[in-house]
Amino acid sequence: MDSRVERAAGGAIVVPQMNAVALDRFGGVDELSSRRVPLPEVGDDDVLIRVEFAGVASWDAFEREGGYDGVFGVASTFPYVLGWDAAGTVAAVGRDVTRFDVGDRVYASTMPVKRGGFYAEYGVVEAEFVAHVPDRLPTEQAGAMPWDALTALSGLDLLGLRPDETLMVFGASGGVGHMAVQLARYSGLRVLAVASGDDGVALARRLGADDVVNGRKEDVLAAALEFAPGGLDAALVTAGGETAERSLRAVKKSGRIAWPNGVMPVPVTPPGPPVSYYDGDISRAGTDRLNAIIEASSFEVHVARTFPFKRVKDAHRTLNDHYVGKLALKVG
Repeated sequence: MDSRVERAAGGAIVVPQMNAVALDRFGGVDELSSRRVPLPEVGDDDVLIRVEFAGVASWDAFEREGGYDGVFGVASTFPYVLGWDAAGTVAAVGRDVTRFDVGDRVYASTMPVKRGGFYAEYGVVEAEFVAHVPDRLPTEQAGAMPWDALTALSGLDLLGLRPDETLMVFGASGGVGHMAVQLARYSGLRVLAVASGDDGVALARRLGADDVVNGRKEDVLAAALEFAPGGLDAALVTAGGETAERSLRAVKKSGRIAWPNGVMPVPVTPPGPPVSYYDGDISRAGTDRLNAIIEASSFEVHVARTFPFKRVKDAHRTLNDHYVGKLALKVG
């Protein structure tokens, strides 16, 4: 199936266009520019999404600067469209897609380097990485959610904790972290949240953490040992650095530590317990499990700010500021 090719009078081929924010080269915020680009081709196993909201995250800035150039074994081509997360409605499906119909409300995860990202009116994704938006979840929240929530869920799966065991979520007021707090509490874990700033503490407490530490002001190691005098059973680290590394001393030697790939810096001195570095599972198996939890709980995505599409540069500048939760773009 090819949704792009049309013919004008006289037989000339016309490729449909869409609005997007793209790069002509890697670099700073000012390299982002609005333009018309070709509508993506829709293959047999693909879903074409009319994007309403797209997530904005730290890895977008890293990618904008060229940090992923060549990393995935695919040559970077320009114009280059960013955007790893989105939600919207189905605009078209490939001939082999049976789970989705035009008009369905969906969210999806992608890797922009391969086929272009979601800073655009439309994005194309294999159906395996597309999911229906749970009825109770606003589309804005769904657009900022996929990679972070699935990374949090995969980390908890990796740790394999039982109800009432103790977990420290370091970076608990960030994108992955604030979702991890909720997923952990849903699983019956006792959660110590290490958040950033008074607003981060308030968010983590509201989302159900059993205890919350302000990582900017308090002694995290002391607080962790008070929370679990015999040592923590596990830690999920979503923000690296000296404080994070020191706090891991509170994890018992028989414990476990989950560290998503891309969280920097990694520990200089390996902690006593083993550290498992991992990627989030963005497949249908992951999204089915995530959706079941969302439908059965009060799970929410805290969107700190949503920017109009034309203010994408402001969104990228805000990535360098203090905020809690997620940032989003309103595309459609």
